[in-house]
Amino acid sequence: MPSSAEERSSAEERSSAAELPGAVLVVVTWNSADVMPGLLDSLESGMAGLRWRLVVADNDSADGTADLVRTKAPDALLVQTGRNAGYAAAINAALEAVGPLGKETDAVLVCNPDIRMRPGCGEALVRGLDLPGTGITAPLLYDGTGRMIRTLRREPNPLRLLGEMVLGAHRSGRFAALGEQVADPEAYKGPTRADWVAGSLMALSRECVEACGPWDESFFLYSEETEYALRARTHGLATRLAPDAVAVHLEGEATVSPKLWTLLTVNRVRLYRRTHSAPAVAAFWGALLLREASRALLGRASSKAAVRALVSPARLRAKPGP
Repeated sequence: MPSSAEERSSAEERSSAAELPGAVLVVVTWNSADVMPGLLDSLESGMAGLRWRLVVADNDSADGTADLVRTKAPDALLVQTGRNAGYAAAINAALEAVGPLGKETDAVLVCNPDIRMRPGCGEALVRGLDLPGTGITAPLLYDGTGRMIRTLRREPNPLRLLGEMVLGAHRSGRFAALGEQVADPEAYKGPTRADWVAGSLMALSRECVEACGPWDESFFLYSEETEYALRARTHGLATRLAPDAVAVHLEGEATVSPKLWTLLTVNRVRLYRRTHSAPAVAAFWGALLLREASRALLGRASSKAAVRALVSPARLRAKPGP
């Protein structure tokens, strides 16, 4: 039988654990069997300091992703959407399966399977939400070669698109009026506020989740994180960097796949159309077309595909999908 000292120690450990911030970690997968093990291996140290639950929303993977999760993470809640439903729809399915967030849950983390958390990443993201008025936090991200990824973004508009076309994303990003990407290295050293952040890994406060409601499933992929952050802003909830949270993102193929780049480009127009007048949308569309056309002239195949989509009214009106 355990001694009194052992019982007190166990009770103290339970009490200490109960005081830790609580989080739900949502991972969206689609044919992710090759990258998912690396994420799962990083979670023990990456989510240390939190009481957390893993929820995997699988979009009908055909490569054994679901079986891999059952084997490597048997305690995870596996939600199978039954189709390639898209990123936003999978997040919604995961949160629906979790049910209403109680007071024991301080945050929801949304994560890509090709993320590798560094020790303490999750806790730093959740602690960053303590800054008053903060609804979303994002980590300091590095790619697989160790290069920092500039993830902070300003709200898109025609002038920033033209600035990127003329100066390039990095140089234009030094000027708030001319670039969407926040390029100043100093911005990545503190809790910098941004209009939105790249959504490969982010933490959402319980208040943000409850205020914003479901993610917008009309964006199959891309712009859904932009729309969500801008919606959070309307509720008075800021998006900020949590610089003490560090992760590696192996990154996807959007910059090289014509199909994915086209989807990203068209969704930018769809999002801008939501909150702007017809003349403003026409200006945004024209600036985006000029930017992609200039890149297409340099031989970029993905931009050639994007130009074809932008000049096709049917493509701009089409229901988003894979």
